[in-house]
Amino acid sequence: ILPLPALYQQGTIGDNSAVRRGLFNPTGAAKWDAWTAKKGLSKEEAQARYIALVNAQLSA
Repeated sequence: ILPLPALYQQGTIGDNSAVRRGLFNPTGAAKWDAWTAKKGLSKEEAQARYIALVNAQLSA
C-alpha cells in the first residue's frame, strides 16, 4: 500500500524535503520513509511506475 502514495508524492512534488514525523505518528513515519526511499527518482519515472503499479493491481 505504501508504494502508491510514495510514488504519487515523488511524481508530483519530487524528492522529500519534509521533516520526518516521529514517535507518536508511526503511520506518518512509514509514509515519510517510503517517500524518502524514492529520492533521486525523476518525476516522470515515478509517474510511470505509479501507473504500472495501479494497472497491475487492477488486473490482479
